[in-house]
Amino acid sequence: MAKKKLNIALIGTKFMGKTHSNGLRQVSKFFDLPTEPVMKVLCGRDPGDTKAAAAQMGWEEHSANWKEVIARDDIDIVDIATPGDLHKPMAIAAAKAGKHVICEKPLANTAKESEAMLAAVKKAGVKHMCGFSYRFAPAVATIKKMIRAGELGEIFHFRAAYQQDWIVDPEFPLVWRLQKKHAGSGALGDIGAHILDMCHNLVGPISEVSAATQTFIKKRKIPDSRTGMHRSNRASKKAKMGTVTVDDAAIVLARFKGRNTLATFEATRFAPGRRNHHTFEINGSKGSVVWDLEDMNYFQYFNRADPDQAQGFRRVNATDPGHPYADAWWPPAHSIGYEHLFTHEFYDFIRELNRKTVSYPTFEDGLQCNRVLDAVEKSARSKKWEKV
Repeated sequence: MAKKKLNIALIGTKFMGKTHSNGLRQVSKFFDLPTEPVMKVLCGRDPGDTKAAAAQMGWEEHSANWKEVIARDDIDIVDIATPGDLHKPMAIAAAKAGKHVICEKPLANTAKESEAMLAAVKKAGVKHMCGFSYRFAPAVATIKKMIRAGELGEIFHFRAAYQQDWIVDPEFPLVWRLQKKHAGSGALGDIGAHILDMCHNLVGPISEVSAATQTFIKKRKIPDSRTGMHRSNRASKKAKMGTVTVDDAAIVLARFKGRNTLATFEATRFAPGRRNHHTFEINGSKGSVVWDLEDMNYFQYFNRADPDQAQGFRRVNATDPGHPYADAWWPPAHSIGYEHLFTHEFYDFIRELNRKTVSYPTFEDGLQCNRVLDAVEKSARSKKWEKV
């Protein structure tokens, strides 16, 4: 018996557009879903580029008018993978049109915008997900189960870092990610949002923060077009200079209401040699865990209950049977990669469309993260602890 079709419109054709397209293209090939996702329409700014991207990535149609696409009766899900300043109008329009909404992180550029987005999806009664993709790594999902089962005991420390180096070069141009009006913040919102959400996901909500931010290169050349994050980007030699209006790095201390836990976070795009170094360590009364995105199929686990002669960090292979999502892929130790996280993301969203309680991060989680981001910026200005 043929499954019901689920028509999807994706807004965004670049980096995130590619990752989302690949996830959607693969999800029903490896997971048994109650409905069949259809890559119906790809939306982008430039008609020619969007047409080419749609053909390359497997979309049935293409459009340069996202408002028209959202209003179509045959669209069931709207997936937003655009710069942050467009998230609010697109998500609210989709909710009002009765579409389920997926939106990349950070959910919006401010908590106030996120509140409006959450109110819209709640009023419309549609499902909503915020794309914190690293939650969907099998190792991370296993660590979450371990913590919920009490295997680490009382949590003392959560420490995380997300380090990149793609804008260290002063000749790298003033792309949209370096402009507050488009991105909201810099390393803080772009990659810091991931480690803040990871803390919320594994430990719990942050209640207050003390933070410092820094912009190392304050002027950059204005590019000829709205270009992306690839390190080979360059502006013309005669290009005018513009001001970087976001942070290049952020360091955060955090506390939790009602918990005897401390957290530390570092987000930077100025760490030479660190291409995409996303790591966290959690220390508890019964043991510790460590995870590193650059070795994402494994995590390290220390158990204080082990006998003295056998104590030490063990390396756990999260591709073995029993780990979340692992059975859908290859035999143990046949690694999965970054792109598979988005396949897992769409799997959870589509299979849980008719459930009241969902397992994936929602707009509530996106708003919770945005509130911390706002508090971090406030603390960096006041040089004081600030409540979330």
